[in-house]
Amino acid sequence: MAEGILRHLYWDRYEVFSAGTKPSSVHPMAIKVMKEVGIDISDHRSKSVYEFLGEEFDYVITVCDSAREECPYFPGAKRYLHRSFVDPSSADEDKMLEIFRKVRDEIFRWIEITFGE
Repeated sequence: MAEGILRHLYWDRYEVFSAGTKPSSVHPMAIKVMKEVGIDISDHRSKSVYEFLGEEFDYVITVCDSAREECPYFPGAKRYLHRSFVDPSSADEDKMLEIFRKVRDEIFRWIEITFGE
């Protein structure tokens, strides 16, 4: 979701890549809640951070504690940022949609504060 939000808000300022320490598929609920706010991430794919080793980035951003601990070092990165969000896919089935929306909105606010002017 963070990749989609950052691309949506600041597509003209940042080239955005997203990857995980344990890549899987993009959760259907993430696609659904992002579509609710006009962002289509249905064509995104879950990638491994190891696909990007050797690349140089201005920012390396982690959005969960385990990713922060497991993320490899990117020597060319100018800045590392971290903010831990709840993993909405681990929520109870009956609260999952609500948690995905809450996390989406928290990510939106954090990105606006962190990268907005």
